[in-house]
Amino acid sequence: MLALLGLLPAAVGQTPDLVRYVQPLSGTAASTTVAALKHGEGTEHLANTIPAVGTPFGMTQWTPQTRLTEVKCQAPYYFRDTLLTGFRGSHWLSGSCTQDYGSVTIMPITGKLRTQAAAYATRFSHQTETTTPAYYQVTLPKYQLRAELTATTRCAILQFTATQTDSLYLLVSPNSDQAKGFVQVNAQKGEIQGYNPVHRIYQGWGQPAGFKGYFLVQVERLGGRGGTYSGGQASPAVSVQNRKDIGAFLGFKVKKGETLRVRVGTSFSSLEGARRNLASEIKDWNFAALTAQNKLVWEKALAQIQVETPQERDKRIFYTALYHTMQQPRLYNDVDGTYPVFAGNNQNKKLAKGSYYDDFSMWDIYRAELPLYELLRPALVNDWVQSMIMKGQAGGWLPIFPCWNSYTSAMIGDHGTAFIASAYTKGIRSYDVPEAYRLMRQNAFDQASPDDYRNGKGRRALASYSKYGFVPLEDSVQEAFHKKEQVSRTLEYGYDDYALAQVAKGLGKTADYEALTKRSQGYRQVFDPAVGLVRGRHADGQWYSPFRPDTRESYITEGTPRQYTFYVPQNVPDLARLMGGPAKLEAALDTLFRRNEYWHGNEPGHQIPFMYNYTASPWKTQQQVRRILAEEYSDGPGGLSGNDDAGQMSAWYVFAALGFYPLDPVSNQYLLCAPLFDRINIQLPVGKPLEIICHKATKDAAYIAAVKWNGKPYPYNYLQHADLVQGGKLELDLQPLPTKKWATDQKSWPAGVSMKNE
Repeated sequence: MLALLGLLPAAVGQTPDLVRYVQPLSGTAASTTVAALKHGEGTEHLANTIPAVGTPFGMTQWTPQTRLTEVKCQAPYYFRDTLLTGFRGSHWLSGSCTQDYGSVTIMPITGKLRTQAAAYATRFSHQTETTTPAYYQVTLPKYQLRAELTATTRCAILQFTATQTDSLYLLVSPNSDQAKGFVQVNAQKGEIQGYNPVHRIYQGWGQPAGFKGYFLVQVERLGGRGGTYSGGQASPAVSVQNRKDIGAFLGFKVKKGETLRVRVGTSFSSLEGARRNLASEIKDWNFAALTAQNKLVWEKALAQIQVETPQERDKRIFYTALYHTMQQPRLYNDVDGTYPVFAGNNQNKKLAKGSYYDDFSMWDIYRAELPLYELLRPALVNDWVQSMIMKGQAGGWLPIFPCWNSYTSAMIGDHGTAFIASAYTKGIRSYDVPEAYRLMRQNAFDQASPDDYRNGKGRRALASYSKYGFVPLEDSVQEAFHKKEQVSRTLEYGYDDYALAQVAKGLGKTADYEALTKRSQGYRQVFDPAVGLVRGRHADGQWYSPFRPDTRESYITEGTPRQYTFYVPQNVPDLARLMGGPAKLEAALDTLFRRNEYWHGNEPGHQIPFMYNYTASPWKTQQQVRRILAEEYSDGPGGLSGNDDAGQMSAWYVFAALGFYPLDPVSNQYLLCAPLFDRINIQLPVGKPLEIICHKATKDAAYIAAVKWNGKPYPYNYLQHADLVQGGKLELDLQPLPTKKWATDQKSWPAGVSMKNE
């Protein structure tokens, strides 16, 4: 973990106390925002974050547990729950609707031994909880215990302090819903070890994922009573395997005021790996020192962006959002570099350098969460790209949405390509670029065999997309969790093809560049000029009827035709042309917002507020972004607008609050808006700091009147990545009312990709 400190840019001067602003309970309650209430359904009302304790992008997060299951769409913790059943070493995909996997739970109880959750679950109160990224504590009145935990990248210490003399039992449970797993107790050594096998969802649902969540639990005190349990029945047997609700226990007599400490190592590679990780990351039993060390890791990570504002609430929301962007992708290798091979059937390999990551919620995070770290930590992003290449080499195909170290083909699109292209165009290239291109090109042009396709390899609906230039309604895309959704697939594949075209251009592959650029125009095939919006289309060219622009349709992913029409990030000017020009684009955006059809909880709309920067009214971007910051994010447990999806919802807030957003990450341009803060200092890995200063005419001024870059007037309503990474000073003059003069000329707007045959 200490090595992680060296990877973070040093903050200027004394590290500020920023951890105090983070609210880990944010997103653990249902959202009550305007857009979520109108457009969300079921679990979409939940941000599905957890009060995670760990380190940035760590292997295992530790959380209080209010839900026992690892079933899909059930987070380990919900604010509304009243019963606690332990403290879980979790691999929950933060803010998602997927499933936890390979987890282990430790539950302390006093009095007599109980091994059924219904019997040992205890009430708890939020009034006695303390939650920070580095530390959690809660009082358990039923057991007269105070529970505390802190966690490193792969390991944790928990300590339980008794407020009365009693018997104390530690229950250690692998959380398999499939009656699988193994646990073994050694009372003489004060150890419990075991594993929880991981299973796939989406393509290959229910099949073994080819690795396990391993754990080693060590208790500071020896001489306890040990045993195992299954299905609520305790046994003196030292091990149990592949039965329902298994676990192991250690029991001790404790005196009033006595503290029992527990160390836990985790690994995805082996029991020996868990032991090595623990020996490396936690060398003693000093809970206070380790907590302070873990807090320092978070302070340095958060301090890479320092903001100034008299609004303490805005700081809480901002640093909570920044914390949420650091949950995934997840580190997968042990301290010695050992990692489970992607889709590897319980095979391990060892890294020569770098680190291996997984849990890329790619449909979500290629938009803003990954681009945020292309700016802040490009070396880390390089490891992420290298991890994607390793997956493609191991399984034969670049994965679409790699999670739990498996192919999933979850969601739509092929955004692993978009991510790698975004890194490539920013000069992040310390990996095998030709191999990356080969894998991306294979996805774009080659059809997987039937067996590979069913296993989640290759683009969904590629054959019909290649034949028609769009996915027709006749292709219902049966081999996918998200079936149909043909128009959305067309639009998103268009962006992926554009992204790959930029890499092809950089590598001098002219024929590929031209073919991919032509294919990236597929949005034209599903845009109906008669209605001015995208629409389902048959193979013979006939439009789907009836047309209901503001109704969820089967050819749209989690949204409506009106909402998805604006997903053409690669060429907004051409979309404007299809609509009749920039004024028509502005009118279409106005209609969306006037009808309250903008849904912030769905990622394909995240670029929409910034699209006014392609019109004569960039002030409307400033207006809408400021409104969304106020309405769709808040303090407290209900503070997020729908699923956070591995940090994408939070990354949107971070960028928007800073005053710029990567509408098209591959273009290396960021669309400007008015920063939320008075002053911002971003510590970049190289070069000077990036300073952003707002000169406000009034305290509530939120409209840009003028911009300067390094002291010189700046006429554009977008920023260039190449300029930002060198550092410098961005100054904005803000007025309380729209000026309607700044950047209204088309010369000030970003340009779309140049296309032939326009």
